[in-house]
Amino acid sequence: MLTDLTIALDMMGGDYGPRSSIPAAVAAVLKHPNLNLILCGNQQVIESALTKANMLDHPRLKIKHCKEVVTNGCEPASALRNKKQSSMRIALDLVKSGEAQACVSSGNTGALFFMAHYVLKMLPGIKRPALISAVPTEKKQPVYLLDLGANVHCDPETLYQFGIMGSIVAGEALNIPSPKVCLLNIGSEEIKGHDGIKQAAKLMKSSSVINYQGYCEGSDMFSGKADVIVCEGFVGNVALKTCEGIAKLIMHKFSKALKKHFFYKALAFLLRPVIKKLYRRVNPDQYNGASLVGLRGIVVKSHGNATTKAFLAAIEEAAQEVQRKIPEKIQAVFAQVDTEKQPSGPHP
Repeated sequence: MLTDLTIALDMMGGDYGPRSSIPAAVAAVLKHPNLNLILCGNQQVIESALTKANMLDHPRLKIKHCKEVVTNGCEPASALRNKKQSSMRIALDLVKSGEAQACVSSGNTGALFFMAHYVLKMLPGIKRPALISAVPTEKKQPVYLLDLGANVHCDPETLYQFGIMGSIVAGEALNIPSPKVCLLNIGSEEIKGHDGIKQAAKLMKSSSVINYQGYCEGSDMFSGKADVIVCEGFVGNVALKTCEGIAKLIMHKFSKALKKHFFYKALAFLLRPVIKKLYRRVNPDQYNGASLVGLRGIVVKSHGNATTKAFLAAIEEAAQEVQRKIPEKIQAVFAQVDTEKQPSGPHP
């Protein structure tokens, strides 16, 4: 963790609100001694919960009272216009003012996208922000998938820019100089896909800052073929939630089967270390926290139904983004790309 790292938390967002965000905030400051948190939300609710946890007077937990809440059913445009005193908006304002270095929210995704875009603005040269997150693979290291829902439809240039941003995030997180990038498509052959995907592939193939590996299918997502997989937000969101649902289904069925017979119970006892290790590998909670990249600030979107453990993972993801200086590195690479696009002038 960085010294004096400060993160603003939207305590009221998501399905569980303070029931998961407050225990996660407490766990975060106890685990990371240099982390400061600004808890944005209803002061009375937060104080009551912190009192029960014997953490009300903790020096690294500061409460920022907010009069309003952005609900899951709130229209994004309405939230932007009418929820200026909400916990979500004030958390973003704290990042803009420099009082916090990152924001974490499990609230309404559309509202967070609209507000973050309006408050923090885009980095120079970037058309749209994208949600990016890691998902597990057959190998030890994960793959980074974007966009996960910030943009339902994307033109070829936007997908190309996602490839650049994904490369930077994955390169920093995995400590690899040239991450492998693939486009998610209905087939691996070059003739597959619609015109937008084909145009995006051409842009990536000709780029000096993307290690483009071609198309990949949904079945390739967990193979380790790519370090970064690029797709439109609608496709990415469905793919991610389907993967999480399958992981939970398999673990549920497996656990249920082990309880049906004495022999299976004995076997489960013997295999407990292996089962725990497997569960840790596929448990979606550890991968919670999708970064909204492309903005002039760090914003991490937690799942709406995030547990305490999952919300803690999102806080830690935000801290890592600050440490890695992701916005600054994205800006530097796009400046390089923009320079490469400039005409070199008349030749003698």
